[in-house]
Order: sequence, then C-alpha cells, then structure tokens
Amino acid sequence: MTVRDPALPARVRIHEVGARDGLQNEKKAVATDVKAEFVRRLAAAGLGTIEATSFVHPKWVPQLADAEELFPLVRDLPVRLPVLVPNERGLDRALALGAREVAVFASATESFAKANLNRTVDEALAMFAPTVTRAIEAGLTVRGYLSMCFGDPWEGAVPVEQVVRVTKALAEMGCDELSLGDTIGVATPGHVQALLTALDEAGVPTSRIAVHFHDTYGQALSNTLTALRHGVTTVDASAGGLGGCPYAKSATGNLATEDLVWMLDGLGIETGVDLATLTATSVWMAEQLGRPSPSRTVRALSHQE
Repeated sequence: MTVRDPALPARVRIHEVGARDGLQNEKKAVATDVKAEFVRRLAAAGLGTIEATSFVHPKWVPQLADAEELFPLVRDLPVRLPVLVPNERGLDRALALGAREVAVFASATESFAKANLNRTVDEALAMFAPTVTRAIEAGLTVRGYLSMCFGDPWEGAVPVEQVVRVTKALAEMGCDELSLGDTIGVATPGHVQALLTALDEAGVPTSRIAVHFHDTYGQALSNTLTALRHGVTTVDASAGGLGGCPYAKSATGNLATEDLVWMLDGLGIETGVDLATLTATSVWMAEQLGRPSPSRTVRALSHQE
C-alpha cells in the first residue's frame, strides 16, 4: 500500500555501490565477466547511477584489480558510471578509459585516515586537491566520500564539528556531491539530524549531500528516513546488501538497495527502479557468490531462508 508523505521528496536518486563497495569486500575476486553482467543487470533494473569500480592500486584492493578490463565492458551503458580514484595516478587511469564521473575517499577521523590512506586527515585532503582540480578541469563530475561521520572503531563517537570541518573542505575543493558515510553503522536518527543541521548552518547546502548508511545495528532505514525529511534526495545503497569496509573490521553490509526501494515505494517516492528485476539480480549475484543475500526484502520476495 502506498501512502504518500508530502513532507518527503517526490523523487530520490539511488547511488548504487554494490559493484564497487560491495564486491571490493569479498574474500576472493569475482570474475570480470560476472561483474560486468552485474552492472548490466543493475542498469536493466532501472538504477541510473552505478558505481562501477575503483582505480585504487591493486595491492590495496585486489578484488578490483581488473578495473581496466571491466570499465570498457560497461562504459557504453546509458547510465552514470562513477569510479573511485584515490590520487592523480588513479585519475589518469580513469581518464584514459573515458570515465566521466569520479570520486575521492576522505575520512572524518585521524585513525581511519591513517588506516585507510596512511596519512593525517589534512594530508589526505592535500593529496586529493590536485586530483579534484584536474578532474574538474577535464569536465568530470566529482563526488567526495567522507567516512566515519558518526563513529570510529578506534576513536568512538565523532564530534559533529569535526565532520563539518572536513565536509566543508571537500566542498570548497570543488566536489559536486558529498556522501556522508556511517562506516561502522552506529548512527541513530538524532545524530543524523544534528549533523545535517550543522552542515546547513555551516553553509553546506543539503542539495549537495548524499547519505551512505551501514546496517550494523539495524538503523540504516530509520537514518535514511531522517535524512529524507531533512531534504536529502541522494541515497547510497548496495544491491543485496553487499559490502562493508576492508579497513574497518566492525563494518557490516551497506543498506540493501531492495530494502530502500521497498520503503520508498511504500512512501510513493519515485526511484525509477523495478523492485522485482532488482531482486532477481541480487538473487543471481548471491548465487555467484555462493551464499544467500542478507537483504530482508530479497529474502522475502524470493522466498529464501
């Protein structure tokens, strides 16, 4: 049953991260042709933004070492295909293959910046600056990911003002979109509201904000609804609930795209996604990985136990 809430956006853009953020966390690499088919099926399900891969050095993320082989197989799809680039070398690789959208990956905390990038927060921002500048000069759209916006496994709760400082730095650097990540899934609705309000007050418009929640404590959908009520219209999600974070062992799966679409469909919010086709895609991918999908909606609609 659809019950529209006029206080919520009429449409939400889902930024699908399963093919990158999901598969990078697998213990063994997935075959390139399987990854390409996954992206094609996600596009066929109506997802208009699909993060395709990462141009990080294969030493650090071996599961995505085939970026050069994969991207040409999917780049002609009629969807947005952003890719992750950690530095100028990664940007060069992405540009050589015709990528039109890139993302950089920063941290709100010193501990995670050290674990993920072997740099301080400010050193990482300095590293990203020329990458972002060059991408903009080349006419690319740039997204800035910000990890550990709510909690950090080493530092605990992350002060709101700390997150605001780094988010503003990414915005001033020129990132078109800023994705706030709850990397270990500890956020709750009040914390989400407090951060979004603080960003408003700091001059970072909600129109540039996306949210990226993990479901460690079952809060991803309630946190997403809070963000929607604040005016956020871009939500990151992963088909089948795939993913986590290789540098934060307490991070569990991303918000499942199917669970998100079920909620949005019920609220009468347009996404362009066909839930049945998406569910079938996640069932297929789960078969490739040899395990059932953690998504509750996938399990309910496919009658999997």
